[in-house]
Amino acid sequence: MTHEPRLTPPLAKGHISVARLADYWYVALQSNELGPRRPVQRTVLGTPLALFRDGQGRPAALLDRCPHRNVPLSLGRIHEDGHLECRYHGWRFDTSGACRAIPGLCDGAPGRAHNATAYPVRERDGLVWVYMNPDAKEVRGEPFSFEERPGYTTVRGTIDMEASLHATLENILDVPHTAFLHRGLFRKEATTEIEAEVRRGPDRVEAEFIGEPRPPGIAARLLSPSGGTVEHTDRFILPSIAQVEYRLGEENHFLITQTLTPIGDHHTRIFADISFRLRIPGFVLRPLLTPVAWHILRQDAAILRAQTENVRRFGGEQFAHTSIDLLGRPIWRLLREAERGELRSLDGGTEAQRVRMTV
Repeated sequence: MTHEPRLTPPLAKGHISVARLADYWYVALQSNELGPRRPVQRTVLGTPLALFRDGQGRPAALLDRCPHRNVPLSLGRIHEDGHLECRYHGWRFDTSGACRAIPGLCDGAPGRAHNATAYPVRERDGLVWVYMNPDAKEVRGEPFSFEERPGYTTVRGTIDMEASLHATLENILDVPHTAFLHRGLFRKEATTEIEAEVRRGPDRVEAEFIGEPRPPGIAARLLSPSGGTVEHTDRFILPSIAQVEYRLGEENHFLITQTLTPIGDHHTRIFADISFRLRIPGFVLRPLLTPVAWHILRQDAAILRAQTENVRRFGGEQFAHTSIDLLGRPIWRLLREAERGELRSLDGGTEAQRVRMTV
């Protein structure tokens, strides 16, 4: 009896494109997920957090570990004084992490060693953001702000990707894969030659597609039944914002803003905001477009999960790039520069290059 030899795949060099940017704001959860009575546990950049609202309804984030006996603070409750109470011994903490009460203690008062670690928090646009450097003397700017868009229909939701922040960003802003992974939903195989201009700014990179026809898929036909040439721009903004924008004529405008939160090195949560203004009334189009959009995101989630599993199987990444992989490498350079604190100023301007491709 003979056996076929087992072939061992060539292993990569162990590199995985993971960047950890602490001095930035990330979405921890949606505002409506944080009630007035119980804390909520969330993880950002691998760090467990206990989020809660104080007596005035203001959100706060503490490291999810009581300094007394290491019990998760997220198992506790909100005391009547608005402080977060540990379930184990009842120690209570305010929004700054200061220990305000130790039940049963007669001698002395809580000191610095009894405090919990607190993180800066902002609440805006229906989202609770956390700044992931608790030791920062001052925060770097403010969270991303969604522009007010009167007359637009907006759909929001979340989806988790088993992939790194970089891999998820590259997927969202990659055009060529849409003809294959999302075949028939948005594009078909490339037939029209166009130009793409890639522009790098101090904190962002974007690709504008010039002369692109309306894609032939179902989603595009819903957005612009009359066809025509589109204005299409894909955009990344540090640390984790991805935008896909389409304008089809004067009346049709479609903007997807995806705010990404790196829960761990290979777990990324997307908070998606899909806004559109069309000649067709939004209440008519919304029930048709919403399931298509989420089906596309689920397809992305499945392929990213397979990609991550294969990276693990081979012990690291191995990429072969081409000129039409427009934004993946510039995004990675920005992430690494930001991680090292070495972002180029570009004197407030931009760097640009043109690439020919077919869509």
